[in-house]
Amino acid sequence: MELENMLCFSIYAASRELTKLYRPLLEKFGLTYPQYLVMVVLWEYGHTTVSALGDKLLLDSGTLTPLLKRLQDAGLIDRKRSTDDERKVEIALTEKGASLEAQLSNVSRDLFVDLCKTEKNYLDTLSSVKTLLKDAQALSGRV
Repeated sequence: MELENMLCFSIYAASRELTKLYRPLLEKFGLTYPQYLVMVVLWEYGHTTVSALGDKLLLDSGTLTPLLKRLQDAGLIDRKRSTDDERKVEIALTEKGASLEAQLSNVSRDLFVDLCKTEKNYLDTLSSVKTLLKDAQALSGRV
């Protein structure tokens, strides 16, 4: 097997390149790519729990906890124990975090317009990658 013919390597390398493309766009706002993904979820849902966020982002709490702490230290989110169930930690946007949505709303769209050239290419690529993810999750027993 040659490295250049391995699907897993191509996906890994593409992911790293995409993250590099996001870096200068997000640095202006003091965000890393994983932090940006947390913010995208919160902009979509308003608030969530750490476990629900981990499920959406496919990240464990050991990875999320320091990431969330940095977002809280930056004043973008609030974290607090649930009053209903103290085992759950609830996450919500602060006013400052909510205000970033307008400034960052076009980051992904603009990047993928440049990358994919057409909406059809974008939608075809997205569909293929989602199918690949679903199939990989099924093989690993995650679905």
